[in-house]
Amino acid sequence: MELGGAFTIFLALCLSCLFILIAWKQRSKGGKLPPGPTPIPFLGNLLQVSTDATFQSFMKLKEKYGPVFTVYMGPRPVVVLCGHEAVKEALVDKADDFSGRGELASIERNFQGYGVALANGERWRILRRFSLTILRDFGMGKRSIEERIQEEAGFLLEELRKTKGEPIDPTFFLSRTVSNVISSVVFGSRFDYEDKQFLKLLQMINESFIEMSTPWAQLYDMYSGVMQYLPGRHNRIYYLIEELKDFIASKVKVNEASLDPQNPRDFIDCFIIKMHQDKNNPNTEFNLKNLVLTTLNLFFAGTETVSSTLRYGMLLLLKYPEVEVKIHEEIDQVIGPHKIPSVDDRVKMPYTDAVIHEIQRLTDIVPMGVPHNVIRDTQFRGYLLPKGTDVFPLLGSVLKDPKYFRYPDAFYPQHFLDEQGRFRKNEAFVPFSSGKRICLGEAMARMELFLYFTSILQNFSLRSLVPPKDIDITPKVSGFGNIPPTYELCLMAR
Repeated sequence: MELGGAFTIFLALCLSCLFILIAWKQRSKGGKLPPGPTPIPFLGNLLQVSTDATFQSFMKLKEKYGPVFTVYMGPRPVVVLCGHEAVKEALVDKADDFSGRGELASIERNFQGYGVALANGERWRILRRFSLTILRDFGMGKRSIEERIQEEAGFLLEELRKTKGEPIDPTFFLSRTVSNVISSVVFGSRFDYEDKQFLKLLQMINESFIEMSTPWAQLYDMYSGVMQYLPGRHNRIYYLIEELKDFIASKVKVNEASLDPQNPRDFIDCFIIKMHQDKNNPNTEFNLKNLVLTTLNLFFAGTETVSSTLRYGMLLLLKYPEVEVKIHEEIDQVIGPHKIPSVDDRVKMPYTDAVIHEIQRLTDIVPMGVPHNVIRDTQFRGYLLPKGTDVFPLLGSVLKDPKYFRYPDAFYPQHFLDEQGRFRKNEAFVPFSSGKRICLGEAMARMELFLYFTSILQNFSLRSLVPPKDIDITPKVSGFGNIPPTYELCLMAR
């Protein structure tokens, strides 16, 4: 370990000792918060880079303290929710109380409360309402989202055919095509697959997602007030996101110079038009900071989560080839070899739909969920959560809740099928979270996953380079996100 990193860990341990008195003082205020472990042992869990991920540490604490407990992120108490019932009660039944965005200090220094994903209060409500409107009806005489995905899937198939069955790492094949869908919405056009700037952007997004999942990011979230001044890997994510912000800002300048208010081309144009309309309002949320950071929120989320799910899904199909065979049969029966898959096909393809849901459930791309915050003093399960308390709703604990999924740790598409083979919804299926802060791009992501999986498997069979039994589906990194392992496969034309 580099000297700066070792020093940072040593200082963090010293800080933990210093802050333990503060933590115990907070704990003793009338027993308001749920019970939980002492600060020192939990910090130890976070610092053991080679041991269990934070999510697994939380799940072990659930066995001792139940579905609702408190941990200390440094001196800061955080309430953790496990299982479908506790998460639903907070995010759905008490949606208003839990509608704040909790602290993610490792990226907050880039955003400072701006942008729809990390905003709070009226700013969040205004930006979310505006963003949803643009994403939902970004027609304005232009192509639908489904048509954009179908077109982009066609470009992907062309690239995959060029591989001629040779081994490939699918990572950037998938991230390029998925990113181009959201790019066409926010930037008004797609990128060429060989565009060097585009490839650099995708590399930065991929690396940022990995960095957000390292123990270094978690350590920063605990002691951001000090660690922002210290050297170490925890600073890498800051510089990556700053580069991404600079790219978005350059796109905004191009759009401003060529804007036609009567014919908005993309999300950026729509936002700029709204900025001009509100230019005399000193309290408007339609300003340059919110434009750049909301666009970055959409671009980042619209690229990494869907492409990671696709990549993980293909790995699962390699490990369970009998599932791929059944999908091929359903595709051949419903779509055929030549018709372009459409969203309307999904209701006629229950098995494929079930497999996609099971892929999302098992891969659990964001197991910790994004932290929430209670916006007022809130009574919850016999405890009083003071206003401002951060809350982690563990989505992974819902997606693997044994009360709702018969084999929570297994790949079992029947979780989403009834006895007659019809698709069956499951209320504990929450990969996009739930409640008022549910993912903005849920509808688009669901559409992408179905159209990409069916388009690829309509045209190709997947072939593994190793026997299925030897395929390891353990995440490469597990923290804020579950990062799929690196692998190669061959795509054989059908």
